[in-house]
Amino acid sequence: MGHRHSRVGGSSSTSTSRTTTYQGTRSTPNKGNTYVQTRNVDVWSPPPYSPQAPAPAAHTPGSTASFTSGTGDSPYAFLREFDTIFVVDDSSSMLGARWKEAEEALAAIAPICTRYDQDGIDVYFLNHRREATATSTGAYHNITTAADVQEIFNSVRPRGPTPYGKRLLQILTPYLRRVERMAAATDEDGNLRDPARFVKPLNIIAITDGVFTDDAETVIVDVAKRLDACRAVPWQVGIQFFQIGDDESARRYLEDLDDELGHMAQEDNLRDIVDTVPWRGSSGQTLSAEGILKCTMGAVHKKYDKRKAF
Repeated sequence: MGHRHSRVGGSSSTSTSRTTTYQGTRSTPNKGNTYVQTRNVDVWSPPPYSPQAPAPAAHTPGSTASFTSGTGDSPYAFLREFDTIFVVDDSSSMLGARWKEAEEALAAIAPICTRYDQDGIDVYFLNHRREATATSTGAYHNITTAADVQEIFNSVRPRGPTPYGKRLLQILTPYLRRVERMAAATDEDGNLRDPARFVKPLNIIAITDGVFTDDAETVIVDVAKRLDACRAVPWQVGIQFFQIGDDESARRYLEDLDDELGHMAQEDNLRDIVDTVPWRGSSGQTLSAEGILKCTMGAVHKKYDKRKAF
Protein backbone atom coordinates (compact mmCIF):
# COMPACT_ATOMS: atom_id res chain seq x y z
CA MET A 1 0.00 0.00 0.00
CA GLY A 2 3.03 2.25 0.28
CA HIS A 3 4.08 4.67 2.97
CA ARG A 4 1.69 6.98 4.72
CA HIS A 5 1.49 9.51 7.53
CA SER A 6 0.55 8.22 10.96
CA ARG A 7 -3.11 8.79 11.74
CA VAL A 8 -3.05 8.94 15.53
CA GLY A 9 0.65 9.14 16.28
CA GLY A 10 2.40 12.25 17.50
CA SER A 11 4.78 12.56 14.56
CA SER A 12 3.93 13.72 11.09
CA SER A 13 6.89 11.98 9.54
CA THR A 14 6.31 9.29 6.96
CA SER A 15 5.86 5.88 8.55
CA THR A 16 8.01 2.94 7.62
CA SER A 17 6.85 -0.55 6.75
CA ARG A 18 7.95 -1.62 10.22
CA THR A 19 5.38 0.58 11.90
CA THR A 20 2.38 0.81 9.64
CA THR A 21 0.51 -1.23 7.13
CA TYR A 22 -0.70 -4.66 8.14
CA GLN A 23 -0.33 -7.19 5.36
CA GLY A 24 -2.36 -10.30 5.98
CA THR A 25 -1.35 -13.78 4.93
CA ARG A 26 -4.65 -15.52 4.29
CA SER A 27 -7.20 -13.13 2.82
CA THR A 28 -7.76 -12.03 -0.75
CA PRO A 29 -10.12 -9.21 -1.75
CA ASN A 30 -12.43 -10.01 -4.63
CA LYS A 31 -14.19 -7.62 -7.01
CA GLY A 32 -17.14 -5.69 -5.67
CA ASN A 33 -15.81 -5.71 -2.12
CA THR A 34 -16.68 -9.37 -1.61
CA TYR A 35 -14.10 -11.15 0.48
CA VAL A 36 -12.77 -14.68 0.11
CA GLN A 37 -12.62 -16.16 3.60
CA THR A 38 -10.69 -19.16 4.81
CA ARG A 39 -12.91 -20.03 7.76
CA ASN A 40 -15.95 -18.86 9.75
CA VAL A 41 -17.63 -18.01 6.48
CA ASP A 42 -21.05 -17.83 8.15
CA VAL A 43 -19.84 -15.36 10.77
CA TRP A 44 -17.84 -13.17 8.40
CA SER A 45 -20.43 -13.04 5.62
CA PRO A 46 -21.45 -9.58 4.32
CA PRO A 47 -23.52 -7.65 6.90
CA PRO A 48 -26.94 -6.03 6.52
CA TYR A 49 -27.08 -2.62 4.83
CA SER A 50 -24.23 -3.61 2.50
CA PRO A 51 -23.58 -0.57 0.28
CA GLN A 52 -24.18 -1.08 -3.44
CA ALA A 53 -22.55 2.04 -4.85
CA PRO A 54 -18.78 2.57 -4.98
CA ALA A 55 -17.30 4.40 -2.03
CA PRO A 56 -17.11 8.16 -2.63
CA ALA A 57 -13.84 9.98 -3.19
CA ALA A 58 -11.73 10.79 -0.16
CA HIS A 59 -12.22 14.09 1.67
CA THR A 60 -10.02 16.92 0.43
CA PRO A 61 -8.12 18.59 3.29
CA GLY A 62 -8.11 22.35 3.63
CA SER A 63 -11.23 23.20 5.58
CA THR A 64 -12.62 21.92 8.87
CA ALA A 65 -16.07 23.35 8.18
CA SER A 66 -17.54 20.61 5.96
CA PHE A 67 -19.06 17.45 7.38
CA THR A 68 -20.52 16.01 4.19
CA SER A 69 -18.52 17.10 1.18
CA GLY A 70 -20.66 15.41 -1.43
CA THR A 71 -23.47 12.92 -1.20
CA GLY A 72 -23.85 9.18 -1.36
CA ASP A 73 -26.77 6.80 -1.56
CA SER A 74 -25.64 4.70 1.38
CA PRO A 75 -26.33 5.87 4.95
CA TYR A 76 -22.76 4.77 5.69
CA ALA A 77 -21.30 7.34 3.28
CA PHE A 78 -20.55 9.70 6.18
CA LEU A 79 -17.90 7.25 7.36
CA ARG A 80 -15.57 8.39 4.61
CA GLU A 81 -15.10 11.65 6.57
CA PHE A 82 -13.43 9.73 9.42
CA ASP A 83 -10.51 7.59 10.32
CA THR A 84 -12.07 4.57 12.01
CA ILE A 85 -10.27 2.62 14.69
CA PHE A 86 -11.42 -0.40 16.66
CA VAL A 87 -10.35 -0.81 20.28
CA VAL A 88 -11.07 -4.42 21.22
CA ASP A 89 -11.31 -5.62 24.81
CA ASP A 90 -9.03 -8.67 25.05
CA SER A 91 -9.12 -8.93 28.84
CA SER A 92 -9.57 -12.21 30.70
CA SER A 93 -13.27 -11.42 31.28
CA MET A 94 -13.77 -11.77 27.50
CA LEU A 95 -12.84 -15.46 27.47
CA GLY A 96 -15.30 -17.99 26.08
CA ALA A 97 -18.66 -16.94 24.66
CA ARG A 98 -17.91 -13.22 24.91
CA TRP A 99 -14.85 -13.57 22.69
CA LYS A 100 -17.02 -15.34 20.12
CA GLU A 101 -19.58 -12.55 20.33
CA ALA A 102 -16.82 -10.00 19.85
CA GLU A 103 -15.87 -11.81 16.65
CA GLU A 104 -19.49 -11.75 15.47
CA ALA A 105 -19.68 -8.02 16.17
CA LEU A 106 -16.45 -7.35 14.28
CA ALA A 107 -17.69 -9.48 11.39
CA ALA A 108 -20.83 -7.34 11.15
CA ILE A 109 -19.12 -3.96 11.38
CA ALA A 110 -15.63 -4.31 9.88
CA PRO A 111 -16.69 -4.78 6.22
CA ILE A 112 -18.63 -1.51 6.37
CA CYS A 113 -15.79 0.47 7.94
CA THR A 114 -13.05 -0.93 5.70
CA ARG A 115 -15.12 0.06 2.69
CA TYR A 116 -15.48 3.71 3.66
CA ASP A 117 -12.15 4.45 5.34
CA GLN A 118 -10.02 5.18 2.29
CA ASP A 119 -6.67 4.28 3.85
CA GLY A 120 -7.96 1.37 5.92
CA ILE A 121 -8.99 1.02 9.55
CA ASP A 122 -6.73 0.55 12.57
CA VAL A 123 -7.22 -2.16 15.19
CA TYR A 124 -6.01 -1.86 18.78
CA PHE A 125 -6.36 -4.32 21.64
CA LEU A 126 -6.29 -3.40 25.32
CA ASN A 127 -3.48 -5.79 26.24
CA HIS A 128 -2.11 -7.37 23.07
CA ARG A 129 0.51 -5.42 21.13
CA ARG A 130 1.59 -6.03 17.57
CA GLU A 131 5.27 -6.92 17.77
CA ALA A 132 6.04 -5.47 14.33
CA THR A 133 5.27 -1.92 15.47
CA ALA A 134 7.98 0.32 16.86
CA THR A 135 5.57 2.46 18.89
CA SER A 136 4.03 1.63 22.25
CA THR A 137 0.53 1.62 20.78
CA GLY A 138 1.08 -1.79 19.17
CA ALA A 139 -1.74 -1.22 16.67
CA TYR A 140 -2.52 -2.88 13.36
CA HIS A 141 -2.71 -0.05 10.80
CA ASN A 142 -4.24 0.41 7.35
CA ILE A 143 -6.39 -2.72 7.30
CA THR A 144 -8.44 -2.70 4.12
CA THR A 145 -10.31 -6.03 4.15
CA ALA A 146 -12.61 -7.75 6.59
CA ALA A 147 -10.60 -10.94 6.10
CA ASP A 148 -7.49 -9.27 7.51
CA VAL A 149 -9.49 -8.10 10.52
CA GLN A 150 -10.57 -11.71 11.01
CA GLU A 151 -7.00 -12.95 10.78
CA ILE A 152 -5.80 -10.42 13.35
CA PHE A 153 -8.65 -11.22 15.73
CA ASN A 154 -7.98 -14.95 15.54
CA SER A 155 -4.31 -14.40 16.45
CA VAL A 156 -5.16 -12.85 19.83
CA ARG A 157 -6.14 -14.61 23.06
CA PRO A 158 -7.86 -12.74 25.92
CA ARG A 159 -5.77 -12.08 29.03
CA GLY A 160 -5.19 -9.40 31.64
CA PRO A 161 -7.23 -6.41 32.87
CA THR A 162 -9.56 -3.96 31.09
CA PRO A 163 -7.68 -0.62 31.08
CA TYR A 164 -9.87 1.34 28.67
CA GLY A 165 -8.93 4.67 30.20
CA LYS A 166 -5.22 4.03 29.77
CA ARG A 167 -5.63 2.74 26.21
CA LEU A 168 -7.76 5.69 25.12
CA LEU A 169 -5.19 8.03 26.66
CA GLN A 170 -2.40 6.35 24.67
CA ILE A 171 -4.37 6.67 21.45
CA LEU A 172 -5.85 10.13 21.90
CA THR A 173 -3.03 12.12 23.53
CA PRO A 174 -0.88 12.37 20.36
CA TYR A 175 -4.01 12.77 18.24
CA LEU A 176 -5.22 15.72 20.32
CA ARG A 177 -1.85 17.43 19.96
CA ARG A 178 -2.30 17.30 16.19
CA VAL A 179 -5.86 18.64 16.48
CA GLU A 180 -4.60 21.53 18.62
CA ARG A 181 -1.93 22.33 16.04
CA MET A 182 -4.62 22.28 13.36
CA ALA A 183 -6.75 24.69 15.43
CA ALA A 184 -3.79 27.04 15.77
CA ALA A 185 -3.50 27.11 11.97
CA THR A 186 -7.21 27.91 11.45
CA ASP A 187 -8.49 31.46 10.87
CA GLU A 188 -11.55 33.10 12.44
CA ASP A 189 -13.80 31.86 9.63
CA GLY A 190 -12.81 28.23 10.20
CA ASN A 191 -10.54 28.00 7.18
CA LEU A 192 -7.32 26.06 7.55
CA ARG A 193 -4.40 28.24 6.46
CA ASP A 194 -2.07 25.26 6.07
CA PRO A 195 -3.79 22.20 4.49
CA ALA A 196 -0.92 20.01 5.73
CA ARG A 197 -2.26 20.57 9.27
CA PHE A 198 -5.62 18.98 8.50
CA VAL A 199 -6.51 16.19 10.95
CA LYS A 200 -9.27 13.83 9.89
CA PRO A 201 -11.99 13.25 12.52
CA LEU A 202 -11.68 10.02 14.49
CA ASN A 203 -14.41 7.42 14.96
CA ILE A 204 -13.49 5.01 17.77
CA ILE A 205 -15.52 1.80 18.06
CA ALA A 206 -14.76 0.13 21.39
CA ILE A 207 -15.88 -3.50 21.67
CA THR A 208 -16.06 -4.55 25.33
CA ASP A 209 -18.01 -6.47 27.95
CA GLY A 210 -18.13 -3.24 29.96
CA VAL A 211 -16.16 -4.38 33.00
CA PHE A 212 -13.50 -1.64 33.14
CA THR A 213 -10.59 -1.77 35.59
CA ASP A 214 -9.66 1.93 35.42
CA ASP A 215 -11.23 5.38 35.13
CA ALA A 216 -12.16 5.85 31.49
CA GLU A 217 -14.69 8.56 32.29
CA THR A 218 -12.08 11.08 33.45
CA VAL A 219 -10.05 10.48 30.29
CA ILE A 220 -13.11 11.00 28.08
CA VAL A 221 -14.13 14.19 29.89
CA ASP A 222 -10.60 15.58 29.48
CA VAL A 223 -10.69 14.76 25.76
CA ALA A 224 -14.01 16.60 25.38
CA LYS A 225 -12.65 19.63 27.25
CA ARG A 226 -9.55 19.82 25.06
CA LEU A 227 -11.64 19.56 21.91
CA ASP A 228 -13.90 22.35 23.15
CA ALA A 229 -10.93 24.50 24.13
CA CYS A 230 -9.54 24.43 20.60
CA ARG A 231 -13.01 24.77 19.04
CA ALA A 232 -12.71 21.56 17.07
CA VAL A 233 -15.68 20.55 14.92
CA PRO A 234 -18.40 18.74 16.95
CA TRP A 235 -17.63 15.42 15.23
CA GLN A 236 -13.83 15.56 15.63
CA VAL A 237 -13.80 12.56 18.00
CA GLY A 238 -16.52 10.03 18.71
CA ILE A 239 -16.30 6.99 21.00
CA GLN A 240 -18.85 4.21 20.51
CA PHE A 241 -18.91 1.59 23.27
CA PHE A 242 -20.30 -1.64 21.89
CA GLN A 243 -21.22 -4.04 24.69
CA ILE A 244 -20.59 -7.76 24.39
CA GLY A 245 -22.24 -10.26 26.73
CA ASP A 246 -25.36 -10.02 28.87
CA ASP A 247 -23.91 -8.80 32.18
CA GLU A 248 -26.59 -6.43 33.50
CA SER A 249 -24.23 -4.59 35.84
CA ALA A 250 -21.84 -4.01 32.95
CA ARG A 251 -24.70 -2.82 30.76
CA ARG A 252 -25.85 -0.42 33.46
CA TYR A 253 -22.28 0.84 33.85
CA LEU A 254 -22.00 1.68 30.16
CA GLU A 255 -25.49 3.21 30.07
CA ASP A 256 -24.69 5.28 33.17
CA LEU A 257 -21.42 6.38 31.58
CA ASP A 258 -23.30 7.49 28.47
CA ASP A 259 -26.04 9.22 30.49
CA GLU A 260 -23.62 10.92 32.89
CA LEU A 261 -21.48 12.27 30.08
CA GLY A 262 -24.62 13.42 28.29
CA HIS A 263 -25.84 15.15 31.46
CA MET A 264 -22.43 16.77 31.89
CA ALA A 265 -22.61 17.98 28.31
CA GLN A 266 -25.88 19.75 29.07
CA GLU A 267 -24.95 21.12 32.50
CA ASP A 268 -21.39 22.21 31.72
CA ASN A 269 -21.88 22.97 28.03
CA LEU A 270 -19.44 20.16 27.22
CA ARG A 271 -19.58 18.22 23.98
CA ASP A 272 -20.97 14.68 24.14
CA ILE A 273 -18.56 12.33 22.36
CA VAL A 274 -19.86 8.97 23.64
CA ASP A 275 -22.61 6.57 22.64
CA THR A 276 -23.28 3.01 23.81
CA VAL A 277 -25.12 0.09 22.25
CA PRO A 278 -25.36 -3.63 23.13
CA TRP A 279 -24.67 -6.38 20.60
CA ARG A 280 -27.68 -8.39 21.77
CA GLY A 281 -31.10 -7.18 22.88
CA SER A 282 -33.06 -8.32 25.92
CA SER A 283 -34.54 -11.19 23.90
CA GLY A 284 -31.13 -12.36 22.69
CA GLN A 285 -31.43 -10.95 19.17
CA THR A 286 -28.39 -9.38 17.55
CA LEU A 287 -28.36 -5.88 16.09
CA SER A 288 -30.62 -5.05 13.19
CA ALA A 289 -29.39 -3.11 10.19
CA GLU A 290 -30.50 0.09 11.94
CA GLY A 291 -28.63 -1.00 15.06
CA ILE A 292 -25.41 -1.54 13.14
CA LEU A 293 -25.85 1.90 11.59
CA LYS A 294 -26.22 3.34 15.10
CA CYS A 295 -23.10 1.50 16.22
CA THR A 296 -20.91 2.76 13.41
CA MET A 297 -22.29 6.32 13.39
CA GLY A 298 -23.87 7.02 16.79
CA ALA A 299 -20.92 8.71 18.47
CA VAL A 300 -20.12 11.03 15.57
CA HIS A 301 -23.59 11.83 14.19
CA LYS A 302 -26.27 12.57 16.80
CA LYS A 303 -29.01 11.74 14.32
CA TYR A 304 -28.05 8.08 14.81
CA ASP A 305 -27.23 8.41 18.52
CA LYS A 306 -30.93 8.98 19.21
CA ARG A 307 -32.07 5.87 17.34
CA LYS A 308 -32.91 2.59 19.02
CA ALA A 309 -30.61 -0.34 18.28
CA PHE A 310 -33.38 -2.98 18.28
